Amino acid sequence: MAVEITGNGGIRLEWDGSRVDEIARQGAARGLGLGAEHVRGVSVDRAPLDTAALRNSATASVDAESLTAAVSYDTPYAARQHEELDYHHRTGGPKYLESALASERDVVARLVQAQIRKALGS
Repeated sequence: MAVEITGNGGIRLEWDGSRVDEIARQGAARGLGLGAEHVRGVSVDRAPLDTAALRNSATASVDAESLTAAVSYDTPYAARQHEELDYHHRTGGPKYLESALASERDVVARLVQAQIRKALGS
């Protein structure tokens, strides 16, 4: 967006909506990345701890094109550990990723909003 005050006291406004949209999308992608990392960290703290392999396999990723983010665990038993409610652990427990996303939803939204505002300079 460009604003120009003309010599006769008028105002000329030039709006490039597609550029504003692209800047906002870039901010949203950065915010999603921060949000995914935040959820990853919270879920790691909630995941069962035995050899630490499960916790160490956690990864956060972002697809900026589709504006989607993901947190995943890459062990053969990650899904089972997440879903099995009858397993008992000294540290951590089931639904570690699901509960982290649910409890941190507002934090993620604020991170995305803040990065969009930052990108737009507001």
